[in-house]
Amino acid sequence: MTGMYENQSERLNYEFYRRDVLDVAPDLLGKWVVLNHGGSRISRLTINEVEAYRGFDDLASHARKGHTKRTEPMFGSGGRLYIYLVYGIHWMLNIVTGQENNPQAVLIRGAGPFNGPGKLTKALGIDHSYNTEDLVQSGRIWIEGPGERVFIERGPRIGVDYAGEYWSKISWRFYIK
Repeated sequence: MTGMYENQSERLNYEFYRRDVLDVAPDLLGKWVVLNHGGSRISRLTINEVEAYRGFDDLASHARKGHTKRTEPMFGSGGRLYIYLVYGIHWMLNIVTGQENNPQAVLIRGAGPFNGPGKLTKALGIDHSYNTEDLVQSGRIWIEGPGERVFIERGPRIGVDYAGEYWSKISWRFYIK
């Protein structure tokens, strides 16, 4: 990596992540998810689509069922990853936000050319071994900013019809137009 690359952005800190998910989610758009694959191979992709999941009352959130072994990462302080498997085949990349015991997370739905959370994690090699990874301290994955200036759109979250009319229609999906 060149010095120019290192000076253009910096790793986000705990202060960024420990805000409410509805503030963090849109602020992630245009930022870069960075993976160090070892050696000199680094992936750096612009985050272009996210969804917010907020607390016990959000019927689309895993936290709605309470504190379980699976949801343990969501109950920690913001700045860690929550990785889980859906349909037995796709790993989902989530960033925990907010304060401890206030379960919130941002699902990264797309970055760079990879649209769809399962396609993204497959392309980047993200699996359960990343669960609870600290984005501020990790040597293998982090988020950089300030990021690109983007125009943000909002819409309903995808694939959460099970949560009922209100929670499936709420505009907590944010994406770059």
